[in-house]
Amino acid sequence: MKNNDEVLNIIFKICDCVEYEVDKDGIITILEKQDHKIQNIFRKLKFKIPLYKKTTLDEYSSAVFVQIDGKKTVNEIGKNLELEFGEKVHPLYERLLLFLNHIDVNCKYIEKID
Repeated sequence: MKNNDEVLNIIFKICDCVEYEVDKDGIITILEKQDHKIQNIFRKLKFKIPLYKKTTLDEYSSAVFVQIDGKKTVNEIGKNLELEFGEKVHPLYERLLLFLNHIDVNCKYIEKID
């Protein structure tokens, strides 16, 4: 089990295979390519299956995602969030770590740098 300092010093980077767009307001949309064999077969049969699944993040998640650069620690990302959004992001590190864990473990959008 990691202690608080170890957790706050973790650095993440966005996985090379992740594609995303940023709109004019800084909102991130993750683009997941849907190119499974079965999807491609159904496309040939004229089923309307989009080439990408789009997941749009909210303003807080987008603010976190753009900071995941392979250099900033969880602690630095948290401090920047607090500067930008103030009390609205509290409880800060509980929410931040939950989000980072989700997009790491469940979505595979990011990965830890050792």
